[in-house]
Amino acid sequence: MAVKIRLARHGAKKRPFYRIVVTDSESPRDGRFIEIVGTYNPVAEPAQIDLKDERIKHWMESGALPTHTVRNILKNQGFFSEAPQEA
Repeated sequence: MAVKIRLARHGAKKRPFYRIVVTDSESPRDGRFIEIVGTYNPVAEPAQIDLKDERIKHWMESGALPTHTVRNILKNQGFFSEAPQEA
């Protein structure tokens, strides 16, 4: 079972709201998930993002891979610490 951290779409037509979920990679986009680890509302100005940092770290240490979009969201929120620069 390959585990992914990805977006599950909710909300109304033309008003998307996303849950950031941990799910089996073969599950449907909005289908069964293992755990909700955050939310993302791109409609709000500025976009509202709520993350459960400890749970995301736990799942990534367990081998879960974030999708490109989730990786960009995490990077913009400062989730990944930058590698130390060598002199």
